[in-house]
Parts: sequence; structure tokens; C-alpha cells
Amino acid sequence: MCGGFVMAYTSAKIAPSTSSSRQFFYHLIYNLGRISAYAMLGILFGWLGSIIPFSPKGSGYFYFATGLIMVLMGLSLMGKIKFLTSLESSIAFNPAIKKLFSILIHSKNLGSFYGLGMLNGFLPCGLVYFFLASAALSGSPLWGMITMLIFGFSTIPALLGFGFIIGFLHGSGLREMMIKLASIIIMVYGIYMAYIGYRAAIG
Repeated sequence: MCGGFVMAYTSAKIAPSTSSSRQFFYHLIYNLGRISAYAMLGILFGWLGSIIPFSPKGSGYFYFATGLIMVLMGLSLMGKIKFLTSLESSIAFNPAIKKLFSILIHSKNLGSFYGLGMLNGFLPCGLVYFFLASAALSGSPLWGMITMLIFGFSTIPALLGFGFIIGFLHGSGLREMMIKLASIIIMVYGIYMAYIGYRAAIG
């Protein structure tokens, strides 16, 4: 989802002749919008965790379920199943979201980059699910926000780089190779999380 957004706005809103510094600024504004959305979600899920406290066994079940979702997400990214793509498509192709995306992608206003980032941040994304689970388990709106901010800022370098080399990636097999590698890493981490959750649940 994030890669698709970067590809779309880079192609539609940033001319090849744009200076590198200007391109960097556009990508930075977009990412700040995305992180703002993550921070809001972190506050929400941290608050939910504070009013629905998790016991150690409940946390174990929660981590186990999150691990299974991450495994399914990895298989979906590899094209083996349609678990993640079906979920993302059902929301991304909502008429209201499509209309808002169309307005923002065709706007030349600087704020439209920030708006696209926020829209991206609120749409389903597999990796976000795990961090939202961690935000909820923190049991605090503040720590939930901090968890999501850490996640958001840690993804900036990768997405900034992706925005700059989008043309190269689009014309080679590197993008497919990176997706497969990411899928394997996500599944391995999902199995680890499910194991940790299982041990906590039975302990």
C-alpha cells in the first residue's frame, strides 16, 4: 500500500525535471502526513488498551493472533493467498476514499502531499497491524503514540529512497525481489510472535 502511494504521487505530481532538494521536500511532507496518521492511531489504540486491560494470558493470545496475521500477510505479499490484498482493496476502492485520493493526487498544492500521507496512514497495511497491537498492549495513549511514532520515523529512510529510485525499481526485477524478501522476514517474525504469544498463553 505504501509503495503504491509513493509510485502514484511520484509519477503524477513530481516532474522529472524537479530538483533533488525539492523532491526530497515533497517526499518529506508526504511522510510527515503518514506519521501524523500513525500517531493518531497510536493514541486511539493506546486508549483502547487502557480501558480494556490485558492479562498476561490475554496478551499472549493477542500476540499469537497478531503473529498469525503477519504470517498470512507475508503469504499474501508473495501472492500465495489473497488475505491482505482483499482487505486492502475493499477499503482502498471505497468510493469516498477513491474520490479523496483523486482530488489529492491531481492537486498541485503542497498540502496535498501531506493529505496523501495521512490518507495512506489510515488505510490497511500489514506491518501497521503489529505496531497497533503493541500500542494497545502498552495500555497508554502516550506510549501508544510513541510506539507508532517510532515505527513511522523508522520507515522514512526506506520510503524516501523508494521515491527517489522509483523509475529504476519500476523497470527492473529488484522490486519483486525486495517484496519476496520482505514477505519472508514478515512471516519469520510472525512465527516468532505467535510462539511468544503461545508460550505466554499456556504459561
